[in-house]
Amino acid sequence: MTVADRIRYAETTASAATPPRRDGHGDRHRGLHGAPVPWDTARRIATQAVRPLPPADLPLSLAGGCRLAQPLRALVALPRDDVAAMDGYAVAGPSPWRVVGRVLAGQPRHRGTLAPGTAVEIATGAPVPEGADSVLPYEAASERRGLAATEVSGDSPYGRHIRRRGEECAEGSVVLGAGAPLTPVALGLAAGLGHDTLRVHPLPVVGVLITGDEVVGAGLPGEGRVRDAVGPLLPGLIEWAGGRAGESRWVPDGEAALTRAIAAHCGSADVIAVCGASSKGRADHLRPVLSRLGADVLVDGVAVRPGHPQLLARLPGGRLVVGLPGNPYAALAAALTLLLPAVRGLLGRPECRGERTALAETVPSHPSDTRLVAVRRSARGAVPVGHDRPGSLWGAALADALAVVPPRWEGGPVELLALPA
Repeated sequence: MTVADRIRYAETTASAATPPRRDGHGDRHRGLHGAPVPWDTARRIATQAVRPLPPADLPLSLAGGCRLAQPLRALVALPRDDVAAMDGYAVAGPSPWRVVGRVLAGQPRHRGTLAPGTAVEIATGAPVPEGADSVLPYEAASERRGLAATEVSGDSPYGRHIRRRGEECAEGSVVLGAGAPLTPVALGLAAGLGHDTLRVHPLPVVGVLITGDEVVGAGLPGEGRVRDAVGPLLPGLIEWAGGRAGESRWVPDGEAALTRAIAAHCGSADVIAVCGASSKGRADHLRPVLSRLGADVLVDGVAVRPGHPQLLARLPGGRLVVGLPGNPYAALAAALTLLLPAVRGLLGRPECRGERTALAETVPSHPSDTRLVAVRRSARGAVPVGHDRPGSLWGAALADALAVVPPRWEGGPVELLALPA
C-alpha cells in the first residue's frame, strides 16, 4: 500500500476509529522495555534517522541560504566586453577628436574601427569601439560644436577609463568553492556571471502543524483558550538550525483533520513538526494517525524535563514526523532534542555538541530524567535564570543557553545547548 493509499484509508477510518488505549500498553514502540528513551540517545537517533538531502538545481530565488554543491564558475567573462568606465568619449589617437557617433549602455558596439583623431560619445558600461585608446570623461573634455561636426579635446592617457574584457574575472574561472554559503552577495555574483540556477545542497523544509481546538492565533485568548506561542517560535528556530520553515497550519482536534494536514505536507516538507498532539490525552491523536499511516516510531517519549511526551516517527517513503508537546517551553526542549538534530542530519552535519561549563549555582537534578535548565553565561559559570516552567517561555527568553543537567547530577561541568541570539 502506497503512502497515498494509507492516507486515504486513514481518512476514511479515522472518524469511526476506536479511541486508542491510554493505559500505556497500546503503543507500537517505546524505549527499552517501554521506558522513555534517554535524552542523549534520543538526540543521536534523530541525527541518524535521515540521510543528507541530495544536491538539487535551484533557481537563484530559492537558493539563498543554501551551500554550493559544486564550484561556482564564471559562465561569461566579467566584463563581457571592453567597456567604458566613465560617461564621456571613447577616443583614438592624439587630441583633438572629431565626434563620429554615440553608443549608450545596452547598445551594440560602434561599427568599424575608430580612426585616429576621431571619437564616439559613450555611456558607462557601453562597449568601446575597436581602435579606441581611452575614454575621456565629460568633465575633462573641452567641446567645440561646428556646423558639420563636434570636436572635443583634452588629456586622456592611453588605456584610461576602459575596463578590459575579463579583467575582473575570466570566463570559466572558479570564483567560489563547493560548500560556500549562498549569501545575498554570492547570489548577486552568480547572477552577474550568467547563472540562472545553481547546484546546491538544499535546505531541509519543515512543515509546522499547530493542533488543538483551544489554540488561538491572534488577539487575547478567551476562557478555556490559549494563545499560540509555538507557531511564532518554530520558524526562527528552524532557520537558525539551517532549515527552512514551510507553511505553518492550525489543525483542529480529530484524527481525520490531522491525517489530512500531514498528507498535505508530505509533498513539500522533509520533516513535519506536529505540536500539541504527542501526549496521551483524549485529544492527542498523533499516535493512532501514525499507526494507520504505517509509520515506524523511532522515539516514543524521552526522559527529559520539560518535554518528555515527544515523538519521532518515519513515514513510508522516509519523511520524518516530530511530535512536540503543546506547552511552549516543553516544545522548545523537544525541538532541541529531536527536530533540530534531524535538520542537521538532513544537511549532512554531525550531531551538535555544546560547550561544557560549570553551573554558578546548585540546581536540583532528577533521579531518572535529564533536566534542561534556562541559564545565562557569566564569568562565574552558567547562571540559572528561573521562570522555566513547561508552559512559559519567560526563562528561555532571558537565557542564552539551556544547561543539560543529567539524572542524579551531583556537580561538575554540564553541556550548554545554545539558543538563538
